[in-house]
Formats: sequence, structure tokens, C-alpha cells
Amino acid sequence: MESEVILDTNIVSAVLKNERALQEQFARVSRVRVPSTVFGELYYGAYHSTRVVSNLAAVDQFLPLVSVLVCDVGTAREYGLIRQELAAKGRPIPENDMWIAAVARQHQLPLVSRDAHFDAVPGLRRLGW
Repeated sequence: MESEVILDTNIVSAVLKNERALQEQFARVSRVRVPSTVFGELYYGAYHSTRVVSNLAAVDQFLPLVSVLVCDVGTAREYGLIRQELAAKGRPIPENDMWIAAVARQHQLPLVSRDAHFDAVPGLRRLGW
């Protein structure tokens, strides 16, 4: 059982779609954290959708249910290191995902994501709910 986890965008999207399989997983977690970068992706998705008002409302209703982790200088340091590590391996991942990985590594918490490319980030533990 994980006491704290960090959520990636694809997991929050699944939560907003009421995916039942996630309910059991969340019942086992005491604290859910979400990087501010994920909220940026969610807001972009809402504005880019055909149901802007309802999608914005869903994100806004989810926001108070979690602890938001913002990027700071420590995050920036992790980001720089992660970007260098992945470049040295020749295995880049999307820019926003490097920031999300940096937040997870900075706080030494597992990242819940369905994106296997996070597995290329050294020292990051991904949970594939």
C-alpha cells in the first residue's frame, strides 16, 4: 500500500471519466498529489475540447480534492538532471513529462501513470494503474 502518490495527466483524466478500476486503488492511498504541470495539461485539454465549460468545471471540482505540487528551484534542478540523463541515453520523453518526473523524483514519491516512457527516468518509480 502506498501512503502517498503523484498522479500523471492520464490518470487524472481517467478519474474525471469515473473509471471504476481506479476507485479501489485510491481507497488504499492516504494522500494524492498532482503536479501543477498536470493541471496545465488538463486545462489545455478542457479549452481544446468541444465541451469547454463542463470540462473546466470537472477540473475545477477535482482541484480541491488533491494536494498540488508546484515547480520550484528544486524541481528545476531535477528537471535539468533528468533531461541530461535521458539525452545521454538517447531516450527523450515529452517536455511536460520531464517536469512531472522531476516533481515526483524531487518528492521521492511514486508516479501513477499509464505512460511506460517514464520507466526510462532513473530513480523514478512508476505505478501503472
